[in-house]
Amino acid sequence: MLKRSHKVLDIFAANPTRTYLFNEIKAYAGSKSESYIYGSLQSFVKEGVLIKEKRGGVTTYQVAESPKAISFLAMTAEFNSWNKKNIPLDSIKETIRKAKLSFLTLIVTGSYVKGKQTSGSDLDLVLIVPSEVKKVTARLKHFGELNIPPIHLYVFTDEEFKQMLLEEKHNYGKEIVKNNLLFFGAENYYTIMLEARKHGFTY
Repeated sequence: MLKRSHKVLDIFAANPTRTYLFNEIKAYAGSKSESYIYGSLQSFVKEGVLIKEKRGGVTTYQVAESPKAISFLAMTAEFNSWNKKNIPLDSIKETIRKAKLSFLTLIVTGSYVKGKQTSGSDLDLVLIVPSEVKKVTARLKHFGELNIPPIHLYVFTDEEFKQMLLEEKHNYGKEIVKNNLLFFGAENYYTIMLEARKHGFTY
């Protein structure tokens, strides 16, 4: 179980590429207590998870580029995803089991994330895998077609996903970033996101 203070990280887990003002973080966390938000932020700054900067009298916070920050974001994101009530979790678990990959990022996107799924909706799953194991697609395609709800599977390598983020035009990779639930391998996702941030990506 995550500590209550980890609610402060929700906004950074949702978008690790931006810097945030105190009031933005407080509003996203849904807390009325400024002292709780401030104390939590200070704790994460001290632990090296967040970076605090002050420019022109304005204080901002952003995700640190560190393994510890990535681990904290991953834990926060996956905890939130696995506790969503509208997601067919058995389908997620079975996909992970059938993939038989240790280095795998599994993301749910589409109508289930927006809470607009119907009885006829597909479950949109995105897998990010190392280039040498992209053959996972064939193994999971048949399973996805027979699953209830049917699974619409997208598979990208780490590099393919990062390159989509760095393209100027809008694409499916950027749509995934804006509308997702991370269920497995979130550390790899945040590693890619922070690498893309270093090259100018934000949203």
